[in-house]
Amino acid sequence: MRPTILTAILSMAWLVTPARAQTWDPGSRLGDFVSTQSEGQLKIGAEQRVRYESHTGNSFGKDPDLADALVRTRFSMSYQPVKWLRFSGMLQDSRAPWYGPNAPATLRDPADLQEGYVQLFPDSKTGFGMTVGRMMLNYGEGRLIGTPQWSNVSRTYDHARVWYATKRARVEVLMVSPVKVRIGEFNRPVVGDRMWGTYNSFPGLWRDALLEVYLLRRDQNREGGFTGGSQAAGTDRLGINTLGFRFAGPLEGGVKYSLEGALQNGKVGPASHRASAWFSSLSRRWTLSGKTLDVSGEYKFASGSRNPQSTTASRTFDQLYAANHDRFGHQDLFGWRNIHNLRSLATYNVTKGLAVNFMYSNFWLASAVDSLYNGSGKAIARSASGSAGTHVGQETDVFATYKYRHFQLGAGYGFLFTGEFLNNTTPGVAPSYVYLFHTYTL
Repeated sequence: MRPTILTAILSMAWLVTPARAQTWDPGSRLGDFVSTQSEGQLKIGAEQRVRYESHTGNSFGKDPDLADALVRTRFSMSYQPVKWLRFSGMLQDSRAPWYGPNAPATLRDPADLQEGYVQLFPDSKTGFGMTVGRMMLNYGEGRLIGTPQWSNVSRTYDHARVWYATKRARVEVLMVSPVKVRIGEFNRPVVGDRMWGTYNSFPGLWRDALLEVYLLRRDQNREGGFTGGSQAAGTDRLGINTLGFRFAGPLEGGVKYSLEGALQNGKVGPASHRASAWFSSLSRRWTLSGKTLDVSGEYKFASGSRNPQSTTASRTFDQLYAANHDRFGHQDLFGWRNIHNLRSLATYNVTKGLAVNFMYSNFWLASAVDSLYNGSGKAIARSASGSAGTHVGQETDVFATYKYRHFQLGAGYGFLFTGEFLNNTTPGVAPSYVYLFHTYTL
């Protein structure tokens, strides 16, 4: 019999109690000892996260409900023999012990190399710098290039990047390829799925604002995962150019803003590609009963195709290698393709370590005849005639985290109220998500 959520609650309580009772932290002391004995040249780190979760209404009723325990363990090490050179590595072990022997690669990947890279001039804030190897990467707010840490098997990249930085600018050239998880083998990328280009940052241009400008080229062939086009005709590949910007900073009255826009062109198989996406947000910190309350609201748009079956024109935005956790609700049901999304988040900091969050999201299709896409960019459902409507649904999420030294505990619940589109194209079962987790980080 599969363990229940009640079992998970009791298990977590048993695991956490001795940790809270301790007034010392052997892991932290070990890390400090290694750093001190090596005069700061050698540093070690570790993290273990255990999450118990239950998903109901999977694929809106097409797939069975699931209750799983997800265990992710990381060991990291960095060595800096000289001031201008650093070697870094991380081993990651991800398991789903309640799932059974056939857990997918999104949930499990026994011990493998998560990071292993060389960095030149690691401590220099100006001048040239470079990293080469395998690394978890995040650019901007992770909407196009990111590492989703909520995943039990977090994405990582084989990459090379070089930059030159001053106090007012950082100009960078990069090439990245996401690493494919291969259960039972050494993980490695498929070079046929890669992205290269430039990502540049200009801090403090106006009233402490940050401007980021990027031009990226994504190439993907059949070996890299592209499934369209014709091999005989030489159209079995994707080539998309993305020109975008991000602008963020403070306004009067403690308000902060963030804007990001992207335009795309290129080819998707034989079809010419033209697409766009937009993000905007406002946030502010308030004081309520002597505690801080952070409130934000945002709007996101990504274009969809008027005729997804067309072999001449593609209009569906390519979200590249997005880190979508929390971007479209806490359940991570949808992605940045063919969508309008309104989202708000309120975080009340009850104590220094305890934060309670409430999130609300509302979703519509940008094109009624294009698909609804999940967080990884794959189609969920489609109405070819466009008669199913465009309202996808509304999601509410409540979650809390508590930090104590190197320990973090958390719990959350999310529910999606299905809209007209989901009710007409799927069984219409409303998905829900409940979880508990505890993390130790050295």
